[in-house]
Amino acid sequence: MTNTKYIKLAGSILLDAVGYVTFLIPGVGEFGDVIWAPASAYIMTKMYKGKKSRIAATISFVEEALPFTDVIPTFTLMWLYVYVFSAEKPSEEQTIDVD
Repeated sequence: MTNTKYIKLAGSILLDAVGYVTFLIPGVGEFGDVIWAPASAYIMTKMYKGKKSRIAATISFVEEALPFTDVIPTFTLMWLYVYVFSAEKPSEEQTIDVD
């Protein structure tokens, strides 16, 4: 699990960097976004599963399609959401039933 987790983090950072490239190249950015926006949405649904991935894919598509929003690291934010903020943590308190 841990290796997969960090492989997804590296992939997320790489995919966000691809999104930045279209923003950095003047004149090419708009054309690149036309191709990258649906591709990023598709990749998001393959990297993560369930309803969360479909919501993240929609956000990724809109973020890549809108001008000047390429700097938002959508893939990395999704990784943080899945593995840091919504990860189930064991409870510190344990209840023991005594009959």
